[in-house]
Amino acid sequence: MRFFNPILKAVLLLGVATVAISWSFKPQPQKPQKVRLSRIVVDSTRLVSYKALLKEEIEASMRKEPGVLSLYAVFERKKPNHLTILEAYASEAAYQAHVKTPHFLKYKNGTLGMVQELELIDTDPLIPELKIK
Repeated sequence: MRFFNPILKAVLLLGVATVAISWSFKPQPQKPQKVRLSRIVVDSTRLVSYKALLKEEIEASMRKEPGVLSLYAVFERKKPNHLTILEAYASEAAYQAHVKTPHFLKYKNGTLGMVQELELIDTDPLIPELKIK
């Protein structure tokens, strides 16, 4: 029985060390380095077309671009042609790469005549590492 005691201790110690090391290497949530709000007013007669282009662009960006952390678009209930997009990027370089992608350029060029107002607001997040669940 004494022979198993040191082996058991060694196995337990190895297990605890493995767990401790794996916890210390857990990936930390990525803090966005560029967060902005895009406030947009769309021609109400072209809202359906605008929404389709925006949806396609957001889905492609989130699927294809690891540097795009969030593109969350919301439309106002009382003014359905007014929207705000919460944009979060891993870095300024990720943002610059995003605006050169084919899917973004398709959205940008396809909506030129639809967008009546555009305001880009750079922000400082209160809790940068907070993730949208």
